[in-house]
Amino acid sequence: MPTSTWFRLNVAKRERVLEAAMREFGEHGYSTGSLNTIAREAGIAKGSLFQYFRDKLEFFAFVCDETSRRVREEMERRIARLDFDQPFDGWLFDVLCEWTEYYADHPLERGVTAATNFELDNGVRSVIRETANQHYLQVIHPVLRLWKERGDIRPDADLDVLATFLLMTLPFLALSPYYDGIDPVLDLRGRSPAEQRPMIRQIVAGIRPMFAPA
Repeated sequence: MPTSTWFRLNVAKRERVLEAAMREFGEHGYSTGSLNTIAREAGIAKGSLFQYFRDKLEFFAFVCDETSRRVREEMERRIARLDFDQPFDGWLFDVLCEWTEYYADHPLERGVTAATNFELDNGVRSVIRETANQHYLQVIHPVLRLWKERGDIRPDADLDVLATFLLMTLPFLALSPYYDGIDPVLDLRGRSPAEQRPMIRQIVAGIRPMFAPA
C-alpha cells in the first residue's frame, strides 16, 4: 500500500512515476527492473520512491494492481457496449476480440501483464498474481452467473471450471501474439487482432461443450 506521501502528489507526477514504472517493469520484470531507471525517467530522485513505497516489492505490487485495475475498468466499459441479446458463445467471442484489441493498443499494460505472468520468484508471483486474479474474477464470475441464469449456460455446467479456463485463456490471448514460445499450436505469434479472430472463434467453439445447453 503506498504511503500518504504518494497520495499527496499531484496527479500528473503520480502518472509520470507510474508510467515509467510500467515501462521498466514491463520490459525487464521485477528482478532486473531498475528503480534508478524509473526515477530518472520520471524526473525524481530515487530516494523519493522510498517515500512513496516501503520497498521495491510493494512498488511492483502496486504497479501490477493499478495496471490490472485499469484493464478491468476498460474491459467493463467495452463489455457494457456489447450485444447481450446474442447467444453466450457469440458474446464470448466478442469479449475475447475486444480483449485482444485492447492489448494490441496498450503496450505498457501488455508489458506489465507479461511481468506478472512470467515472474519466476514464487513469493513475488504469489503476491502479484493473487491481486491480478481478483480483478479477472470480479468480471468473470458475475457474467457467468448472469448467462447461466438466462439459460445460455446449461444448469449442470461447472462455472468454476469455466472460470478457470477463462483465467488461463485471457493471459494466453493477451501475450501470445507478442512473445515467443507461448503458443505452439494456433500460431498467434505476430498476428494482428483481425488475424487472431479465426483462432478465437476456434477456441470458443472448442469450449462450447462445457456450457452449451442441450
